[in-house]
Amino acid sequence: MNPNQLTDQLALFLDVLETGSFSAASRRHPLTPSAVARRIDSLESAVGSQLFVRTTHAVRATPAGLAFAERARRIVEELRLARAEAVSLSSAPEGLIRVDAPAAFGRRHLAPVIADFLALYPGLDVHLHLIDSFVDMQGLNLGKVDLVLRTGQLADTRLVATPLASMMRIACASPDYLQRRGVPRGPVQLCEHDGVDWEGLAPQFAWRFELEGQMQLHRPSRIRMSANNAEALVFGALAGLGIAHLPTWLASEYLVRGELLPLFCESGLPKPESAGIYALRLEQQPNSRSRLLLEYLKTRFSPIPPWDLVLQTHLNRH
Repeated sequence: MNPNQLTDQLALFLDVLETGSFSAASRRHPLTPSAVARRIDSLESAVGSQLFVRTTHAVRATPAGLAFAERARRIVEELRLARAEAVSLSSAPEGLIRVDAPAAFGRRHLAPVIADFLALYPGLDVHLHLIDSFVDMQGLNLGKVDLVLRTGQLADTRLVATPLASMMRIACASPDYLQRRGVPRGPVQLCEHDGVDWEGLAPQFAWRFELEGQMQLHRPSRIRMSANNAEALVFGALAGLGIAHLPTWLASEYLVRGELLPLFCESGLPKPESAGIYALRLEQQPNSRSRLLLEYLKTRFSPIPPWDLVLQTHLNRH
């Protein structure tokens, strides 16, 4: 059955459900009441369950029919949206997409990808607003923009989230610091070291390491510098102030160049966190422009983010 036939069959079923009559439903379609009845019989045969109870006065849905109706409505709507999007994108897409993103991630990873995206779609424009701190953790600016990128745990279930990339965090320090203070053999020894850390509320998985099958909190005893900005923590680590526990999307380039050295990575990169990098939106169904950008971001950032691929290759060589 092609998509148009499926849509027509399900639409007919929903019309019978709504009107409670084969005759009334037939008036919405170029069919006779007997033809409607035959098509419902055919649908019931295909589904393998009785969807309606027929009487001389009305047609009533069975419990199975009511349950089937919920699915049918979704299928009809999804097919409608798919056709609309295909028509929209069959010609060159046009319009503006407004995106908010954390500044550090936006500069390093998002802006180059968006530039490539816009080269593919000359009719589209993107307004990228980079946020210096996580002031929009709950997507408060949605409504003014189409998408908000954020990292970490999702707190607001009212927002629709599209996963873009996994997240992992790695302990690291400058060669100078490790030469002066020594290399900790494991996370338990972090308490003997200096560190740089988030000001106030740290990310949920900061300074947490899997030991003996459990996540344990181990952190430096003295924090030489704290900041509310991710890039500031990198500068502190590069300056030799102490050990940092940084997301790989931020630290990867410095680790690959040897400006920071990874700790506790004898077996490779740590496992990804349960949190990740997401695009948030208000609408259950994004507009065709936003959906196009979302799909492009997913192809560039998953299943394994490029910064992690590069870092894993580097670790394997060393």
